[in-house]
Amino acid sequence: MSMLIAAFMFIPLLAVATAHLLWSLGMTWPIREEKLLAQTVVGTAGIERMPPRLASFAVALAVLATGIVALALADHDSGGQGLTIAGFGLALLFLARGIVGYTPWWATQTPEPNFRLNDRRVYSPLCLLLGAGFLALDIMRLL
Repeated sequence: MSMLIAAFMFIPLLAVATAHLLWSLGMTWPIREEKLLAQTVVGTAGIERMPPRLASFAVALAVLATGIVALALADHDSGGQGLTIAGFGLALLFLARGIVGYTPWWATQTPEPNFRLNDRRVYSPLCLLLGAGFLALDIMRLL
């Protein structure tokens, strides 16, 4: 069961990592225009351009590593206590991001309409599911 959870977590994490890798190469997939892409995925007021490419590359690596951690958590014999602690940290991080996405404070920080729509429909729910997945994987490791 844990391998199935980890696999279903790895798929969206790989997709997010791939998108960030493409953005780090200067592509604007899946949106044709950089300004609209920035408004859709960053969402801060008045944003005109995507963040620096190196930042997108770093996020791509971090998200890919997160997916690998999810897969490693599914193996009860791997990584020891350090991996379990990392899994709980990632669970807290994703759950916090998912919850914050529904707060009025976050709406004032990210007012762009395209971001707001996607955050409520995709970004925040995905973070909540990933956080729950990490929590489930960690609990299964401890049982």
